[in-house]
Amino acid sequence: MSDSVPSSSIDLLQGSLDVIVLQTLRWQPMHGFGIARWIQRVTDDVFQVEEGTLYPALYRMENKGWVKGDWRITENNRRAKYYRLTAAGKRRLAEEAKTWQLFAGAMTKIMTAVPSPA
Repeated sequence: MSDSVPSSSIDLLQGSLDVIVLQTLRWQPMHGFGIARWIQRVTDDVFQVEEGTLYPALYRMENKGWVKGDWRITENNRRAKYYRLTAAGKRRLAEEAKTWQLFAGAMTKIMTAVPSPA
C-alpha cells in the first residue's frame, strides 16, 4: 500500500460534492456532463466526478429544492436535463461557503503548525 495520493484524482470528501455542484451552477445552468467536465477542468483533473455519483447527488439536491432541472437541447443537438440554482440553493451555497472557509482556514493552521516548545 502506497502513502502517496494518486495523481489522477482524489476521492471527494463525504458531503463536499453538493457544495461543489452548487458552486458550479452559480454562474449558469448546466447539464450533468457539463458539470462533471467543468469540475474536472477547474481542478486540473484532481476531482473527477463519475455519473454514478453525480446524478444521484443532482436528484437529491433537486428533491431538496436546491436545484431545478429543465429539459433542453444541448449544443450537440441532444436532449439533456439542465440544472440551475434555485433561491434555496443560493442560500445553501452561502451557508456551505462559510463552513468551508472555516474548515479550510483550520486545516491550513493544522498543516502549517510547528511544534511549540514544551
